[in-house]
Amino acid sequence: MHVTTNLLILMLTTLQGFGQTLLQTVKGTVTEQQTHYPLVGATVILLSDTTKIVGTVSDVDGNFRLEKIPVGRHAIKVSFIGYKDVILNNIVVSSSKEVVLSIQAEESAFGLNAVSIIATHDGDGSNEMAVVSARSFTIEETQRYAGSRGDPARMASNFAGVQGADDSRNDIVIRGNSPQAVLWRMEGINIPNPNHFNIPGTAGGPVSMINNKTLANSDFYTGAFPAEFGNSTSGVFDLKLRSGNSDKHEFSGQFGFLGTEAFAEGPLSKNNKSSYLFSYRYSTLAVFNKLGIDIGTSAIPRYQDIAFKFNFPLGHKGAISIFGLGGDSKVDILVSDQKEPDRNIYGQNDRDQHFSSSAGVIGVSYKYPINASNFLSATLAASGELVKDKDALVYRHLNGNKQYVVDSLLPMLDYRFKQSRVSGSFLYSKKVAKTSTLNFGFNSDLYFFQFNDSVRNVDPGSSDYYQWRTRWDSRDQSLLLQPFVQLKYKLSEKIDFIVGLHSQYFSLSNSLVLVEPRGGFRWRINDKQSFNMGVGLHSQIQPTYLYFYGQTSDALGKPVLQNRGMDFTRSIHYVSSYEIFLAPMIRLKGEIYYQHVFNVPVEKNASSFSLVNTGAGFSRFFPSALVNTGIGKNYGVEVTLEKFFSRGYLFLITGSLFESYYQGSDHRWRDTDFNGNYILNALFTKEWSLKGRNSFSIGWKGNNGRWPQVRACRYSGL
Repeated sequence: MHVTTNLLILMLTTLQGFGQTLLQTVKGTVTEQQTHYPLVGATVILLSDTTKIVGTVSDVDGNFRLEKIPVGRHAIKVSFIGYKDVILNNIVVSSSKEVVLSIQAEESAFGLNAVSIIATHDGDGSNEMAVVSARSFTIEETQRYAGSRGDPARMASNFAGVQGADDSRNDIVIRGNSPQAVLWRMEGINIPNPNHFNIPGTAGGPVSMINNKTLANSDFYTGAFPAEFGNSTSGVFDLKLRSGNSDKHEFSGQFGFLGTEAFAEGPLSKNNKSSYLFSYRYSTLAVFNKLGIDIGTSAIPRYQDIAFKFNFPLGHKGAISIFGLGGDSKVDILVSDQKEPDRNIYGQNDRDQHFSSSAGVIGVSYKYPINASNFLSATLAASGELVKDKDALVYRHLNGNKQYVVDSLLPMLDYRFKQSRVSGSFLYSKKVAKTSTLNFGFNSDLYFFQFNDSVRNVDPGSSDYYQWRTRWDSRDQSLLLQPFVQLKYKLSEKIDFIVGLHSQYFSLSNSLVLVEPRGGFRWRINDKQSFNMGVGLHSQIQPTYLYFYGQTSDALGKPVLQNRGMDFTRSIHYVSSYEIFLAPMIRLKGEIYYQHVFNVPVEKNASSFSLVNTGAGFSRFFPSALVNTGIGKNYGVEVTLEKFFSRGYLFLITGSLFESYYQGSDHRWRDTDFNGNYILNALFTKEWSLKGRNSFSIGWKGNNGRWPQVRACRYSGL
């Protein structure tokens, strides 16, 4: 009797626990958009609760806190006298983690209006100087887009004008440009290629080092980007790391196909609100291999990566942050262990390959809102990347049992490319008046190069058969310096003008571009429509290892690096766009663009070769003498129909018609290797809430005739 009674009590208690509404805290800061100065007394209201008004106001440091918020998806409105309202949709409140928001409000330059003006819409870039070809993305989007695998690059392949690679790589082709023309930035500084198994001269790879859970809202640009960005002729990933929870320790883990990870965040000191954020990930396939699970191949990719950020607020004096990202990867493709020669996707079938790569960055940043009109930001960082490969040629023969036997392994390739740099950035923002904001600063990178490469000639018909030949043996250093200035002027509450100047100097080749003009125009026709224009002149250095390839001798017999003097590749972007909100959460957007590319390195002798066709795949390039006489052009039209996540679903349909041509040194127009003529992407995600605290979602993605290309399911606990 007692057992039955106790069991009944336990069941009733359990059912009562499931029936309880789970609650969580939503907190964050409200600051001025241009100067990041805290807004005291800003009203923060939970819009999604229709039964009662839940709200608060920000304190002297701009902090706010909403407690006992039911788990689920919510919308938040932020209002402040003299500033445009900000509405944040689809804030995911889960039972496992507190929600931390960083909200920036834009001052209304022409006083208060009778009609509320919303500062931003979902999907708008967060950079006020960018008016075209800019897209903001969040952690939720990298998780919710089918096939993105939490990778910003794979997620961006869904946007208009962007082509992704196949499932083996995440290279990004923007409007027909080479993937190597994409710039990666983190916390305001340029960073190495943040992908495992990266190859010199590329900006992509098979697996990203970036853990999307560490990212704050970040931006992606596809052309005519503002003056603060340089050393790119294609696009920019501008990544920002979020700060950890300053009030509560939170831990999580995840087991996935691409990686097994651990994640932690919390306060270092609750008194001064300092916090930490840390993630670690290890290759799941390598875990399977160590457990003795056969996955069908001996070439097991082994990789691991970490990311962290320590944030130390200084009150009204801003904050100091220490951040880092790094990873290493290895794979041994041993043909000599195969009983029968087999097709090898990632290697060659006649050699054993031992490949490894690593990259990382560590830095410190300081952000100081001086007052309501002035703000400065400075970052200093050190980064490096190392790629190594050792190959041995495999000789086989058939024995009496007609089985392949390895005769010998002949060492045939050994290369080690190491590139380090010390980077610094500085930005000063000043509100000259309510109608004008001035930004100026610089980005600098001090490079240190060490390239070594030797190869054995295994061609029996050559005179130097079996001899080693040195292709690279270089140690050097160089400075890349990029100052800029840009001004935003509001002619009215609906019309903005942006002008900017960018300069670029690279000491290795003594290349200098004194003035690169940038400009933008935005006309908000009404709350639903806008027309935008952008133009910019851009430059980029060449893949650095190519400056040290192609050694000849001068008249006195001294060695000369014939590609040392390569100049910047340059391009001019022209972009116009129109967008209209067909409904509060449905946007239709069209862009038309033209890009003229010039100063492209091509071979000195007449040929079809051009560097515009490089930058994808797992191979380096070995060109002859190069000169900057190549040209190219990219033009097209893009259309985006997007429903942002609401009512449990989203969709994104993008279409692009474009042409991408180039001329080599033979002066003949040809299609670039990335001229697909059209891009059609479609993505759909539907999510169901389960018992109010968990969710189940299914996603679908297709592109360019492959329907469907990706299906994805995800279960998560709120």
